[in-house]
Amino acid sequence: MKGTIITDHIGERELAIYLPPSYPDGAASFPVVYVHDGGDLFAEQADSSLRPAASLQEIERKFASGELAELIMVGIAPVDRIHEYTPWFAKALSERFADFGGRGAEYLAFIVEQVKPHIDSRYKTNRRPDQTGIIGKSLGGLISLYAAYLYPGVFGKIGSISGSFWYEGFADYMREQKMAQTGLRLYLDVGSLEGEGKQTVQREMVARTKEAYAILAASGLNGKQLRLHVEEGGRHELSCFRSRFPQALSWLFQK
Repeated sequence: MKGTIITDHIGERELAIYLPPSYPDGAASFPVVYVHDGGDLFAEQADSSLRPAASLQEIERKFASGELAELIMVGIAPVDRIHEYTPWFAKALSERFADFGGRGAEYLAFIVEQVKPHIDSRYKTNRRPDQTGIIGKSLGGLISLYAAYLYPGVFGKIGSISGSFWYEGFADYMREQKMAQTGLRLYLDVGSLEGEGKQTVQREMVARTKEAYAILAASGLNGKQLRLHVEEGGRHELSCFRSRFPQALSWLFQK
């Protein structure tokens, strides 16, 4: 790793912050992407410290080749994931799990009102919406797209890796809501084998992702603003999410 991963905190919430190689002596400001689940798409816990995930090597290769402009990544650790990453209350898919709490608006407000000002005040960030992204996988992909509706003036780059678009009522919400489109760029993906073996609505992962893409395309987003990638043979696993993370960043932040 040529960059640096440091740990920061806001209250009980841990932040994993990646600073790119040229950060110490680099440009006056850098794009920023906020990453759910503690930033596990680019970093992993090793005892009491963080170490780079395999995806970070590919990201830094893209920096070096010029395929991707250097950027800051901010991993935000969840406190109550199934509550924070869901837009409204919904019953659990199985009796083995708790119901979804639907505190997504509260969580996103925390990012916008506390995390982002904290990062902007301490690091060399480009604060423009077209230089600010939010991305996650599974329920983190769902809440990232929800952010596009609630905070279009904050996040101009939205990444949903294997987003949970099976969530009750979300497709209807997308059809009913008008999304601000100026300067917006959205990336969606899914693995072709996701949903296999599931007995709940999650078996429709691929179909629901394609439905979400169709709704967004019908709203007027063009090919330069919207992308869907289906990974042949991809499963709903962290290794697959990480393997697609660098290409998601490349498409969202392409020059």
